[in-house]
Amino acid sequence: MRSVTLRTTYFITQIRSCSSNSDTVPTQQQPAAHKTPKGLKEKKKKENVIKTRRQLCQPVLDSFDEQYGRELANLWPSARSVLLDPDSWQYGVMLNRFAALSDIINILQSKGFSSFLPQTHAPFLPNNSSSAIPLPRQHGGCFLHPKPVHLPSQAHWPGVLKQYYLLNAASLLPVLALQLRDGEKVLDLCSAPGGKALAIMQTANPALLCCNESDPHRKEWLAQTLESFLPQSLRNRVILSNQDGRVFGQSPAGTYDKVLVDAPCSNDRSWLYSSNPQQGAQRLKDRATLPSLQAQLLRSALGAVRPGGAVVYSTCTLSTYENAEVVGAVLDSCPEAELEDLWEELATPFSAHFTFIHPSQHRHHQRRRCGLLVVPTPGRTWGPMYLCRIRRRG
Repeated sequence: MRSVTLRTTYFITQIRSCSSNSDTVPTQQQPAAHKTPKGLKEKKKKENVIKTRRQLCQPVLDSFDEQYGRELANLWPSARSVLLDPDSWQYGVMLNRFAALSDIINILQSKGFSSFLPQTHAPFLPNNSSSAIPLPRQHGGCFLHPKPVHLPSQAHWPGVLKQYYLLNAASLLPVLALQLRDGEKVLDLCSAPGGKALAIMQTANPALLCCNESDPHRKEWLAQTLESFLPQSLRNRVILSNQDGRVFGQSPAGTYDKVLVDAPCSNDRSWLYSSNPQQGAQRLKDRATLPSLQAQLLRSALGAVRPGGAVVYSTCTLSTYENAEVVGAVLDSCPEAELEDLWEELATPFSAHFTFIHPSQHRHHQRRRCGLLVVPTPGRTWGPMYLCRIRRRG
């Protein structure tokens, strides 16, 4: 018990010591196994700063300029300026309702953080578990700062749950779009690294959450993330799978109430900083195959969800070819699939935080209004994030 208390105190001290002028961009890396000595910690901090200032991959930027300049027109210059300035990127702090939160909320609020969820969208609340600190209803489980204030990532301590997860707050929108209810069976089809799976468990108490990841190495990362945030008592309700996501719709059909397809995509932020021009060029070459894979995953999800259930499709790219075009093609081939408009449900209440556009507002784009697109802009650097919800007719 004394060990747990000391580690909690250490985490809180780290938060208190963070500065709003920090130039360190945190990343949710695979956690270390042990506490880092002070000298080594400073060295690693400097190395992380260097890593965040890696060289821009010019072939990827040239490709984005050509495509997004055409698709987004006058929105692309502002989005481009954000993507080229990692120091301006904002990070949300998602609290873990299963951990001992102590006075973290007060510390965050004293630093200018506030909950971004309106009361009508405040599902990120603790249950009656004795391991959770009850939060007042006006406090959601994710806190944002209007400036790029960077909290330190928490290290992994065996047997001790992490208190918060750093994330792009736009990635919570697909989870909110699922409209989760307690007791439902949920499938996270492409789950690694696990941020959305954690958000699902902060949102509701599903009877089953299947976290699937086809890549073995990414599955290991996913397993470690879940271990760091979820108590042992949930292990019988949160299961890991290592299947090809395209097979879920085959047998047994209609197993799940809700399915999230956070599909493999271009990942605009990371691709711009590919390790070298050769890697960037290879990624651009492989990009042409992504829409076919994404469509197959979405069709599989529609087969796995029960009649009347919902599928949410999301990506972290601005690309029309991987977003609205994929959804439109699947809708054309699946008569049982019905697109639902998310504008009033999500864009209106969250417009103060995110810059939303309908993908159909893309220049030269004639597709139906397929979902929402969050475009990063100065001062609101969240995104890119595309999402849509499809209902399977009964």
